[in-house]
Amino acid sequence: MSLAGVSCLVTGAGGFLGRRIVQLLLEEEEALAEIRLLDKAFSSEALRSFGRFQGKTEVKILEGDIRDVTFLYRACQGVSLVIHTASIIDFLGLVETQLLWEVNVTGTQMLLEACTRCNIQHFIYTSTVEVTGPNCRGDPVFNGNEDTAYECMSKSIYAQSKRLAEDAVLKADGQMLKDGGMLLTCALRSMYIFGEGCPFLQGHLDKCLLNKNVYLRFSRKEALVNPVYVGNIAWAHVQAAKALQVPQKAKHIRGQFYYISDDTPHMSYADLNYELTKDLGFGIEPRLPMPLTMLYYFSLLLEIMSFLLRPFVRYIPSTNRHLVTLLNTPFTFSYRKAQKDFGYMPRYTWEEAKRCTGQWIASVVPQRREHLKIKAA
Repeated sequence: MSLAGVSCLVTGAGGFLGRRIVQLLLEEEEALAEIRLLDKAFSSEALRSFGRFQGKTEVKILEGDIRDVTFLYRACQGVSLVIHTASIIDFLGLVETQLLWEVNVTGTQMLLEACTRCNIQHFIYTSTVEVTGPNCRGDPVFNGNEDTAYECMSKSIYAQSKRLAEDAVLKADGQMLKDGGMLLTCALRSMYIFGEGCPFLQGHLDKCLLNKNVYLRFSRKEALVNPVYVGNIAWAHVQAAKALQVPQKAKHIRGQFYYISDDTPHMSYADLNYELTKDLGFGIEPRLPMPLTMLYYFSLLLEIMSFLLRPFVRYIPSTNRHLVTLLNTPFTFSYRKAQKDFGYMPRYTWEEAKRCTGQWIASVVPQRREHLKIKAA
């Protein structure tokens, strides 16, 4: 399977996952013809990283808003493959609901429309395990798969937006293009993504440094999940893109969603933070700050306070019931269907992922300490 000669558009290319996908595409032995990198803005660090890997493939930087129809049509002209990673991730309500909805849902719908008008044959959507759950009851899933029945009742705006966007992508499969061709789509439901440059890991690290190098325990030890390394979820996108080029494989993939995990040991979110940094001398608190039921109702109290204060001030609680449930519900899924249908196998072992992530964290500790010191002054 090969992407030789393919012209590809990657949305969210300046982000944590998008950058890694672009890196893998640029490393392909059989070069793509062109990769267009779309994001609202690119950091100088991201631009430098793209330059390090650039070879025979032409790279175009496209800065603009995914809600801009004219911009999207211009970005899609002459492309045959779209990898759509761009979205706003928000668990706390930091982003206005309208903006999150416009980017995650409307932006995806507009991009699909641009694909049909510009005769783009293949579309891969970066979805999330949160479109499945956990639900507000905290019903667990152990080693689930794409056929696992689960009653999802999440009230998270982010989860709802990703679910609607994924639905739009999968329903668009089979749409006729202007040139008489057909649009083929699929969605990759990623587990929680960790790795070098992960903004969530950096946020937890800051709290750890403020807590005398001890990680806060925000999830029970028994709340097992299976996070995925950024290099492996990026590799799954590349593998899916290659398979869509092969008609015999594409017929199995089109219109389907896939859970993407890897061989990272199942552990809680809090224990993942510790496992990645224990060799650096960091510790972790042995238990939750309060019993789980009490933590749930404490979060409810904060939500009520936020609601009552809304006419006067915008107060964003540091936690909420959805987040408490998300972090404390066992929720694991297998990648076997992706392995069977398009040959996905993790490219990086857990040991490699742990080493690379740990080295990155070690490299940013001094600057994070300095940043927190200046912030406190």
